[in-house]
Amino acid sequence: MLLSRTLISAAITTTLAAPVAYAETTVGGYGEFHYNNLEQTATSGAKSDKKMLDFHRFVLEFGHDFNDHIRFFSEVELEHAFVKNGSGADSTPGEVELEQAYVEMDIDDNSSFKAGVFLIPVGMLNETHEPPAFYGVERNLVEKEIIPATWWEGGVMYSGHLDNGVSYDLALHSGLNASDGNIRDGRSKVAEAAGEALAYTARVKYTGISGLEIAATVQLQDDLSQGTAAEAIGATLIESHVAYATGPFKASAMYAQWDLDAGAPDNKEEQSGMLVEASYKVTEKFGVFVRQSDWSIVVNEDKSQTVAGFNYWPHEDVVFKFDYQTEDHDNATESKGFNLGVGYQF
Repeated sequence: MLLSRTLISAAITTTLAAPVAYAETTVGGYGEFHYNNLEQTATSGAKSDKKMLDFHRFVLEFGHDFNDHIRFFSEVELEHAFVKNGSGADSTPGEVELEQAYVEMDIDDNSSFKAGVFLIPVGMLNETHEPPAFYGVERNLVEKEIIPATWWEGGVMYSGHLDNGVSYDLALHSGLNASDGNIRDGRSKVAEAAGEALAYTARVKYTGISGLEIAATVQLQDDLSQGTAAEAIGATLIESHVAYATGPFKASAMYAQWDLDAGAPDNKEEQSGMLVEASYKVTEKFGVFVRQSDWSIVVNEDKSQTVAGFNYWPHEDVVFKFDYQTEDHDNATESKGFNLGVGYQF
């Protein structure tokens, strides 16, 4: 009888413990600390220099594999080091944000489905923006102001890939809330986001040749005002980019454009930007780059920025950065100066 109870107990323990054999929880993260030293001059001659130290981002990532084909991933970010309640003199620039939190399930060997909060499949940085992965202390302004990265929404997305190097993503998700035409400020960040007008995003990417990436994204949204304006503001985003790396040399170019329909402010009906970047890894640990960005949010107010500098990686997941930038805004300010940064990922 004792032997039978022992065998039964062992069988129950084995059965209950079976999921542990394939369940796995992972923790990761990244962060970056910046020093900006910029001289800014308005057309009136007024000075508003920017000399600032900022722990820009502190991010923790949590993931869990439930089994071989169902997984969870999340990303929690603290921006600008400190957050407290208040307004005016009592406020701080910091934010706590849930940038990703989704369940993903494999449909077959070539396709998957995710639901929750995820990064929009657009641009070169929006999905891969860990500091060691890109040149320059600050993220490029075309993706920041036009796309607008970092950009996440809540919804569902189907992704697939073919054996010839073609992959694709189809997403239905929450849309922007920007009746004033300000795309970046229209991100709801899935905080009780308005669901009156959803958005549709499709991307196709080709990586079938070593070192080459070509991608294009289209997004459609029926009404940027989310039903609050007298007339719906339809919006279409198109983005395309190409990047090619051979040996130590890499070059990339990107173009993005928003077209806003009737109901949008007249001076913001078309918002666009483009950039080109070239980099060269002198050694495995040291690389130099130059980037030119041009963009426009408001009609007759073109903006441009030139940035050049270097990255130093003492470890592949740790980077020190320096760059010098000049920036010109029509009918606004001009700035020049340098930036220093340190970043990591794990």
